[in-house]
Amino acid sequence: MDFGNQSLRVLVCIPAYNESKTIGDIVRKAKNYADEVIVYDDGSADNTYDMAKAAGADDVVRSPVNNGYGVAIRTLFQAAREKKSDIMVTMDSDGQHNPEQIPDIIKPIVEEGIDMVIGSRFMSLKDTQRVPRYRTLGIKAITKLAQSASYSNITDSQNGFRAYSKNAVLKLNLFENGMPVSTEILLNAKQKNLTLKEVPIEVSYDVEAASSQNPVLHGTGLVFTLMQFVALHHPLASYGIPGVILLIIAAVFTNTALDLFSKNGYVSTNLIMVSVGSGVVGAVLLVTCTILYTLTALLKGRIKDI
Repeated sequence: MDFGNQSLRVLVCIPAYNESKTIGDIVRKAKNYADEVIVYDDGSADNTYDMAKAAGADDVVRSPVNNGYGVAIRTLFQAAREKKSDIMVTMDSDGQHNPEQIPDIIKPIVEEGIDMVIGSRFMSLKDTQRVPRYRTLGIKAITKLAQSASYSNITDSQNGFRAYSKNAVLKLNLFENGMPVSTEILLNAKQKNLTLKEVPIEVSYDVEAASSQNPVLHGTGLVFTLMQFVALHHPLASYGIPGVILLIIAAVFTNTALDLFSKNGYVSTNLIMVSVGSGVVGAVLLVTCTILYTLTALLKGRIKDI
């Protein structure tokens, strides 16, 4: 597509699961703002695939089973790399996102050179009031967790209406299979020093069977994602420091137990058990820390010869 004196290939990617009633309209509208539209049919039991094709989707990747949102996003990222797209846009297939706002999502990439743009439901009072209260509370709680390890000023970490520059598409490496992939992207982007901007968008909650996930499961998945990220990228803080603390505790209890035995001939089973338990766990944590730190260093190219 042409943007002033620039010609950039825009790829719109739409993950879909049992969205035959809405996918056709989404694809038709998205084609007005994209050079190519790809749909990932994640094992739908209805005719999502046929409706997407009939609406003019340039490609429909069909999975025989339901793999999850993360797998769908990873597959679409790979497609964007293979097609050498300049801008990749992701959006939901259930009608909550308005394809006519695609130009708003990609504008910061075109005009400001931003790497990643996220649509936010909470940048204006008007848009915020459209979001059901129970969703607002859940989204904001999850966003607070995401802020702690990624972008501190982000307001809507779970919105799937996003745009990525070619630089972002090439640099982001994803592993999550489920919904936590939305947060994983933020963690990964922050680590890669990618620039991020939010733009206000409208989200419709009047659509039939609007997609949602159990908030408890979603929150639990996010916590595990954050824990995995911190453990992998900060092994010294995650395993090394607790390991050293436990070894110190083991040494203190051991010394106390020996002192009691030497002075009174008393063998304290409780002190010995605490000492041995702390020592074993501390040693395991230090070994884990060493392994993870070595692997991380290797991946970063810090160790060139062993």
